[in-house]
Amino acid sequence: MKSKRRILFYFVTMMYWFSMYTYVPILSPYVEHLGGSIFMIGLVVGSYGFTQLLVRIPLGIWSDRIGKRKLFIIAGIVCAVLSSLGLAMTTNVWAIFGFRSLAGVAAASWVAFTVLFASYFEPEEAPKAMGLISFYTSIGQMAATTLGGFLAEYVSWTAPFYAGAIVGLLGLILAIKIVEMPAIDRKPVEIKELVKMGGERLLLFVSLMAVIVQCITFTTMFGFTPLHAVSLGASNGDLSILTLLSTLPNAIAGYMSGTFFVKKYGEKRTILIGFIAAGICTILLPFTNSFILLILTQAFNGFAQGLMFPVLMGLTIQSVSEERRASAMGFFQAIYSLGMFGGPFIAGWIGEMASLSTGFIMIGCLSFVGALVTMKWMPSKKIKENVVE
Repeated sequence: MKSKRRILFYFVTMMYWFSMYTYVPILSPYVEHLGGSIFMIGLVVGSYGFTQLLVRIPLGIWSDRIGKRKLFIIAGIVCAVLSSLGLAMTTNVWAIFGFRSLAGVAAASWVAFTVLFASYFEPEEAPKAMGLISFYTSIGQMAATTLGGFLAEYVSWTAPFYAGAIVGLLGLILAIKIVEMPAIDRKPVEIKELVKMGGERLLLFVSLMAVIVQCITFTTMFGFTPLHAVSLGASNGDLSILTLLSTLPNAIAGYMSGTFFVKKYGEKRTILIGFIAAGICTILLPFTNSFILLILTQAFNGFAQGLMFPVLMGLTIQSVSEERRASAMGFFQAIYSLGMFGGPFIAGWIGEMASLSTGFIMIGCLSFVGALVTMKWMPSKKIKENVVE
């Protein structure tokens, strides 16, 4: 029975992310095509993270209060469909900013996704569960971004947006069949409890490290790397290939993270490896003078990012008791949304004032800061016993 539930969840997860990522490879060039500046591109890309920052904590608290996850999953997919449709139907840059912001509201429901999926596993299997769900997340994103660039190349600029809406609608139909365990009696989360949760060392650490990971991801893979590729002569179809060869290693690393790397090296070393590799690849990015070399650096970059994120998510789940998991995940995901917004915003601002290359280098240096903080601050042993009740 649990196996069937998981398989259904995998398909819903892939379609959910597909609906928001079909147009990611061409979003930056599309905004530029419509007359948007580098700074405006940063705002559009970063808006996705900004709305998540605002919504995720309240959503997590609300989910814990009513003991429901499925309701928020369905609402999130509806927002994703409306976002894609809106993007398809407008050519106004500020309207694009608004509809991409709505995609951020849709992505905020990922809080409910992760907590509901974790309920299909034993508590000690949290890193494994997050590795699996991260793998299928990457598969959905990878399929979407691969198809999206080719649709833009051979059909029209708006075809990726319509494709996202259609697949999202199919995911919505499947989501209705998701099984959720009956809610247990729970005391509503109070603000003082949330403050206490945010002050818990492990949860605070993984949240701050996730900010840096998302800064890298949304500045490079899902941000300005396509613009650099276009400057090297890449077509919309080439952008799909670039994104595929960045997200495929990310998916593989997400799957291997909890099942291999954590078992062999532990959480701390796995995160360290990821930060160092991502920092090197991001700094090298603006110095690539061929499309092949760009693909090579971003494949390693994608793998490095895929290593870290499932570990951070798993530690978030482990750090609190069952009835507070959505609130903790909401806190975690809201904090890391700072990176989704801040990375593109800062890189876009620097790109406007100085150069995009300078923005890439600064974000790469930030990754090394993450490695240093991990080395100095992250506890070496697992903290299962120090659970926030």
